[in-house]
Amino acid sequence: MASESSDNNMDREMILADFQACTGIDNIAEAITLLELNNWDLVAAINGVIPQENGILQSNYSSQASQANVFGPVNQAEAAEAEARGAAPPPAPTSSSSSSSPPSSASVFCPVNVSSRHIVERQSRMLHFRVEYRQRSVELVVEEASAVGDIKQILESELGVPVSKMQLKGWKSGDVSDSTVLRSLHLPKNNSLYVLTPDIAPTASTSTNSALQDSLNQNFLLVISHREAQRDYSLNFPGSRTIQEVKRNISDLTNIPVRHQQWEGWPASASDDSMTLAVSGISYPCHHLSVCRRSSPANPQEPSEECADVHMISDSEGDDFEDASEFGVDDSEMFGMATSSSRKSPMMPENSENEADALLHFTAEFSSRYGENHPMFFIGSLEAASQEAFYGKARDRKLLAIYLHNDDSVLSNVFCSQMMCADSIVSYLSQNFITWAWDVTKEANKARLLTMCTRHFGSAVTQTVRTYRQTSSRNTTVDELMMRLMGAMEIFTAQQQEDIKDEDEREAREMVKREQDEAYRLSLEADRKKREAQEREEAEQVRLERIKKEQEEEKEAIRLSLEQTLPPEPDEDSAEQISKLRIRTPSGEFVERRFLGSCKLQVLFDFVASKGYPSDEFKLLTTFPRRNITQLDPSSTLVEAKLFPQETLFLEAKE
Repeated sequence: MASESSDNNMDREMILADFQACTGIDNIAEAITLLELNNWDLVAAINGVIPQENGILQSNYSSQASQANVFGPVNQAEAAEAEARGAAPPPAPTSSSSSSSPPSSASVFCPVNVSSRHIVERQSRMLHFRVEYRQRSVELVVEEASAVGDIKQILESELGVPVSKMQLKGWKSGDVSDSTVLRSLHLPKNNSLYVLTPDIAPTASTSTNSALQDSLNQNFLLVISHREAQRDYSLNFPGSRTIQEVKRNISDLTNIPVRHQQWEGWPASASDDSMTLAVSGISYPCHHLSVCRRSSPANPQEPSEECADVHMISDSEGDDFEDASEFGVDDSEMFGMATSSSRKSPMMPENSENEADALLHFTAEFSSRYGENHPMFFIGSLEAASQEAFYGKARDRKLLAIYLHNDDSVLSNVFCSQMMCADSIVSYLSQNFITWAWDVTKEANKARLLTMCTRHFGSAVTQTVRTYRQTSSRNTTVDELMMRLMGAMEIFTAQQQEDIKDEDEREAREMVKREQDEAYRLSLEADRKKREAQEREEAEQVRLERIKKEQEEEKEAIRLSLEQTLPPEPDEDSAEQISKLRIRTPSGEFVERRFLGSCKLQVLFDFVASKGYPSDEFKLLTTFPRRNITQLDPSSTLVEAKLFPQETLFLEAKE
């Protein structure tokens, strides 16, 4: 049993390897899921990923079909039955035998030996690398299936630097490990890298070749002027930093995405954003640059996998090759044998640095080929297009139409000129869709599209794009294409109405909540003001009481002091002149006291003050004639003031 289980595991590993080699699916988890859905039936799984209009696996094929590299569809059931018998599946019908029922599309040849489950791997793309080390430059070409470590092995023999002491820099995706496969990095055909060897000091014989290494370790001061904000940034960067990394840093500071940045001040030698500052030709130690935002779409946001309102319009890989002659397509052009003078320039460059530039090139080339009357293609990234389509208010949302172009498709010219540029199609797309386009002719651009779809929409949409084929046969008319667009629009409109209703209800709820929150806030504010006023009133009352108490204490202290300084009251039988005074207080009480006739009026005033009636608050008056004693000279005696031998006085509060 253990041996049987081991054989099954090895068999599945072979099936998994064959499946990935034929379909080009690098994600192991995704490949295993697709195989499990087909009960590990290799042919069924491959036909599930590559539908019949794209080709059924062939175990044997004729020399004539091999030369054309094009086959008609094969019945899947017959192929599976033939595989179970260990025999070759039935051959694909030729054009002569299919005249009565022509196939709807061409099938791409994928050779396989079904009986042995051995799939011939497709030829790897060749990548060119230019590697700089100190003042040396090494050119090398490796297969896309190679690993990063393979490049280091080649450089070890060329530069004489051990792999263990070598750091290979300049990858656009950041640092990578030696085991990283180049295909997973989605690199362009031409690449620039550089080698760092921090553990190897330059010897006397190599000191003249270490200028580049030294410049990589130097710090460059970049004074970057943001023209729109009228602000300057002074930033230090090591020479090993790439121009692309500088632009990303400026994107964080200015909120201008790299694809929207327009620069002035870079030297002519800085033609590639992957170049390091050390070799870019900028001035050392300080270099001045300026940046501003070029006219471009709004900044994208991070879309979710709910972005399902995507309508595919494609002319790629699904054309009927038998219809080519009816549209004047020469056989040599169909199979890539046209002369270089008759070939069209590509719709999209393979090594474009950003998506906006690629779309600008695509639009210009499309206009050059098919005229100015064409759909208005969105200039910007797929992320920005989805943002424009999906993330506004529900009333403003539109469908996202993705047009995939393939110059290898023989009917692409017909599809674009007769359908995409038809007035009705152009008008309808402009009014109801955000139209985004991409060229999948080159394998690198196709891989880049799949990466973008995975990042922005998720694996489900990516799988749809990977396996999607749209037939542009001679039977497809403008009316039929319009009906498809209108059908998609009808479904979208129904969903949009639901979204508008939900959005209106949500806004109404939020409005009520905002009004309630505002009323609650105003109530809290009123309570707070009332509480603060009460606290201020209480504090003022406490302050006044404290002042009053202090004043009373001060008066009492003065009264006691005056009381203690008064001369003693003379006896009635004293030999000196005695003045007997009777004073009526404001409360009606009488106070009597004897004074020497020689006493000053000030003594009388002090006596009255010691009883709580200071002269600054009360005036002392005689009854008849009415006189104000407090206005007399305090140094006068009682006799001089005619308060002798006795007198009745009364106190009256001053106004």
